Amino acid sequence: MKFKSILFIIIVLFSVEVFTQEKESKQNTTTIYSDFVADENGNRLVDIEVSVQGTSKKTITDFNGRFTIEASIGDVIELSKDGVIINTYVYDGSIEYTVEDVSQYRSSKFKSKTIDQFNIEIDAAIKLKNTQPFKSIEHVEKALKSQTSKRGNTDKIAQAYEVLGDVYVNLKQYDLATDNYTTSLNSKSNNSVKLKLAKAYSYAKKYSESNSILSTILNGKMSSLEKVETYELLGNNYKSLKEFSVSESNYVKALALAKANKFTQKITDLNSKLAEVLTIQGKTSQAKNYLDSAISVSKNQSINKRAITNNSVANQYRDQQNFDKEIELKKETLKELEAANLEEVSVENDAEENISVQQLNLDIGNAYAKKKSFPKAIDYLEKSKNEADKVSDIETKKEAVEQLSELYKNVGDYKKALSNYQEYVALVDVLYKKKEKEIEDAVALSKSLSEKQNRINSLEKDRELNESQYKLYETEQQVTVENYKRQRLIIYSLIGGLLLLLAAIYFMYKSNKQRRLANNLLALKSLRSQMNPHFIFNALNSVNSFIAQNDERSANRYLTEFSTLMRNVLNNSEQDFIPLSKEIELLELYMKLEHARFKDKFDYSINIDENLTINEYQIPPMLLQPYVENAVWHGLRYKEEKGFLKVSFIKKNEESIVIEISDNGIGRTKSKALKTENQQKQQSKGMANIKKRVAILNEMYSDKVDVFIEDLYIDTSGTKVILTLKKE
Repeated sequence: MKFKSILFIIIVLFSVEVFTQEKESKQNTTTIYSDFVADENGNRLVDIEVSVQGTSKKTITDFNGRFTIEASIGDVIELSKDGVIINTYVYDGSIEYTVEDVSQYRSSKFKSKTIDQFNIEIDAAIKLKNTQPFKSIEHVEKALKSQTSKRGNTDKIAQAYEVLGDVYVNLKQYDLATDNYTTSLNSKSNNSVKLKLAKAYSYAKKYSESNSILSTILNGKMSSLEKVETYELLGNNYKSLKEFSVSESNYVKALALAKANKFTQKITDLNSKLAEVLTIQGKTSQAKNYLDSAISVSKNQSINKRAITNNSVANQYRDQQNFDKEIELKKETLKELEAANLEEVSVENDAEENISVQQLNLDIGNAYAKKKSFPKAIDYLEKSKNEADKVSDIETKKEAVEQLSELYKNVGDYKKALSNYQEYVALVDVLYKKKEKEIEDAVALSKSLSEKQNRINSLEKDRELNESQYKLYETEQQVTVENYKRQRLIIYSLIGGLLLLLAAIYFMYKSNKQRRLANNLLALKSLRSQMNPHFIFNALNSVNSFIAQNDERSANRYLTEFSTLMRNVLNNSEQDFIPLSKEIELLELYMKLEHARFKDKFDYSINIDENLTINEYQIPPMLLQPYVENAVWHGLRYKEEKGFLKVSFIKKNEESIVIEISDNGIGRTKSKALKTENQQKQQSKGMANIKKRVAILNEMYSDKVDVFIEDLYIDTSGTKVILTLKKE
């Protein structure tokens, strides 16, 4: 019999077959107790676990629903399925039992009681929501199915959707979590659920919506811990909104409540958070007092909580440039983890990464590097690299080898610097593939969850429809006109069907939109991966030119600057947008390299409008370089006299800027005429790539980038590229 048989109301009937031992005392004699388990229709149930409470005695019903177990008169017998207790009863030697919750047992006789299938399923869902979330969702769905044809069950519906919201929070599907918490609150208002909804909005970075909910529950009925969490969440939200004084005020209120109620962990966390927000405001002396308090309180906590606190405080000392204190605290944490043989400490906060041995070694190495203590820095970074390799922590290993490459270069060990740099480049490629796999998994997860949520939404619509039908029935009892009753029923049925249809269309649209977004992200990554080898190939042509001219010094200098450029390009290659200031730095370095090769062909300048704040703008990486490359290679290079390349960044209005790339080269028409027949058949890979990237980005970010190319002069000589970039 499958597990779904358990969903029926289980009545346990016993037909005693005692394989006998003499009963001298009915209360103390152990017997071989043999019976069977069946549902209310008499169907035998298999694979039901039967155990004696408080002992290790247990067995499972066979294909005929039978079991045999040692038990004494008065023992409590438990029936369970998949680790979930279905019900219990007291064994007293009777021939037949009717099951009920043992907590209701008041005499030697049981009263007949129906098992609540909803409670069985919802208890299983709660038990599995952290360890087996998909299984938990299935139990919630079964619990809701049990209530589809019932009415007056708003408390149960609210509980089911609250559990579902908890599952989605654990899966980091915050939009689905907020939807289900809202559905729960529609059935029953509850401040605890409102707090969960506010947290889900905060995790989804919807801070205003979160604050709006929190403001409505502050004066409501809550436990002391929930009040602390409410003020703490307000502090977190306002800190993210950069309203630091308001954030500080809420953290202070939360800390006062935590101290009054002796919530030790909260006291530690809030001291650390207050120190962080005070540091941001420049109140470093006050921040130090809170940091000292956090460390002091954490000394009496478990090693996990102490490690989390020490690491958080150490990071704040790092932000204050107090590297000695950072190193001291992180060494202390590292020593404790190694002594306890722990490789990692889990951090509950979704915004922070877990604390690991390899990460601590990396942080200590970086701190020593900032202090210019290169030998110590190298020692810890090598440890980080080795530890990360043991546990396959590619991200940490990549950061470690990148730093090692730089440090070995600083100490003059160029062989190790090159070796680590090559390893870094290889790890970047591995990480890229890993990110691609994560995107595919995320799309698959989203699709799977959407399907499950669609089924659950359908159940809710069915329940609402049934509820409507019940209300309609009650109304019909008071109405004598039969025709009017039928019209009302038809109208409600049509409305229900229309709502279901609209819901299905909406979720199909939402699913297609998510799939299109995922495809665009994959396309962008693919195009960016094509830009790197295209750029490297063109740059290496310049190196080859110097080598051909036997200009060893220029080739060495060019390679050094080229390696710096490549490092920055690789660092930016995983991002859709980078700060405009970084793109300008890359552009300056690239133009410097091209000018080194073609000194007699052109000069250049980069002009930035004095009214322009470049840090306010984001730009796709490597967007400008192909246009500059075209200007040099197809315009200025063929010019007989010395030409000029000019790049200007001009503020157009408060929301956008204009970037002009102009050259007085031979122009597009003449450049095309100089190409061979084979070259004319080939389209520029760089320019085609840029067009595709711009098209995808404009689709995703509402026409953020606009590009226009025209001849600079009337005689078609010279070229001007006009690129408009929006702030948001």
